[in-house]
Amino acid sequence: MKEKYNFREVEEKWQERWAGEDLYAVPDISGRPKYYCLEMFPYPSGKLHMGHVRNYSIGDVVARFKTMQGYHVLHPMGWDSFGLPAENAAIKHGGGVHPAEWTYGNIESMREQLKQLGISYDWNREFATCHPGYYHWNEWLFLPRCWPTSR
Repeated sequence: MKEKYNFREVEEKWQERWAGEDLYAVPDISGRPKYYCLEMFPYPSGKLHMGHVRNYSIGDVVARFKTMQGYHVLHPMGWDSFGLPAENAAIKHGGGVHPAEWTYGNIESMREQLKQLGISYDWNREFATCHPGYYHWNEWLFLPRCWPTSR
């Protein structure tokens, strides 16, 4: 028996297994009842802090509880990364790096930290509000020329 508990070894083993099995992926169609568990999307301003850990741990408890009750739980993650605040933060803290590079770099760091926590997100449904595929549809909703006309 080992005298010292090697948490890194144990955590890496299980995180690899969970990722390999896509353990938290939720099918679009299922015979089980559905439950949607959504916490706030973090602003990718750097690294996670204890406020993030508190918020996402509580949501994870709810998601796991509902899963144990027999629900298919959709527990997605997204990044609140669109607009002038993101650009200004990148300019202020990014050290001359392009805002997109700075923002996506922070998203990558925070994603890895959340994965280390083992939170039950369906990473197949991750999105960032700064991605054109996301904000294109937000803009479309507010542009009258895009609305269907009824004649």
